[in-house]
Amino acid sequence: MAPVLDDLYLRPAARTWRCPPAPPVADFHRALPGYAPTPLVELPALAAELGADRVLAKDETRRLGLPAFKILGASWGIRRALEHGGAARLVTATDGNHGRAVAAVARMLGLEARVFVPAGVHPAARAAIRDEGAEVVDVPGPYDEAVRRAAAEPGLLVQDTAWPGYEDVPRWIVEGYSTLFAEIDAQLGGAPDLLSIPVGVGSLAQAAVTHYRSGGAASTTLLSVEPDTAACVLESLRRGRPVTVPAGRTIMAGLNCATPSSLAWPYLRDGLDAAVAVPDGAAARAVHDLAALGVPAGPCGGASLAGARAAGDLARGTVVLLITEGADANPAV
Repeated sequence: MAPVLDDLYLRPAARTWRCPPAPPVADFHRALPGYAPTPLVELPALAAELGADRVLAKDETRRLGLPAFKILGASWGIRRALEHGGAARLVTATDGNHGRAVAAVARMLGLEARVFVPAGVHPAARAAIRDEGAEVVDVPGPYDEAVRRAAAEPGLLVQDTAWPGYEDVPRWIVEGYSTLFAEIDAQLGGAPDLLSIPVGVGSLAQAAVTHYRSGGAASTTLLSVEPDTAACVLESLRRGRPVTVPAGRTIMAGLNCATPSSLAWPYLRDGLDAAVAVPDGAAARAVHDLAALGVPAGPCGGASLAGARAAGDLARGTVVLLITEGADANPAV
């Protein structure tokens, strides 16, 4: 069992764990209309605060025309799924950004999309999905219930969480996220010392683990950050098995997930160096501070800074904060 210091989970053995690499998908993304690497923004004021050499924000607030990174996974996952069989309608469940990305790809391909949205998602996020041409189905329950409703719906299910018997499409979605980490390394000229990763079901963190644990030297410390009201990965790490936590409410709506992805879990269990849960107040403060520095983060993106602050001495060397969504993706603060 790895040690736990207050609310910070640590697993020293993660640094030596290895896994196979993701297939190269960057060429696919480069061919998409409007593709460009998202900025890596230097934040010297935060470096001074944290005692790090450098702090940089990977700013995903504008990715292929959307205010979040999710279209990287949705576009690749849908392409691979359609190669295995056609579909007239795409179906998914979402806390906001994934559903909007699926809807956008459906619109590009001339397909219908039906998106199941749980309670607690801001009306503006629902409207943004509709504006992409998708049908939105409101679910009066948590994210897990929206996933169950979507999985029972006719059409091609494009879900970014996995469960036994449903893992191919989530695997392709995770592969799509690898472009983000390849961009970071190219922009830095090497790997960061600490990567702070906002976590819902764990798919983005799985992609980070795959990228940084599949090479030779794996020097990057991987920190997962969750809302303290929905810390399913942190609780699963503490118990040594995947668990479902009670559904809560949080301004970090895109991270409000109660159960880790079954596909992500082995990677998170073995490849994460650290995990922490942060309260809404810490995320709101981070959003405010990032905005003052010119980074328009939403609450999920702000979680990465809140997590780095909570990680104490782990935030040393070159620190990269994943700003996974813009303020207009979830206008909660």
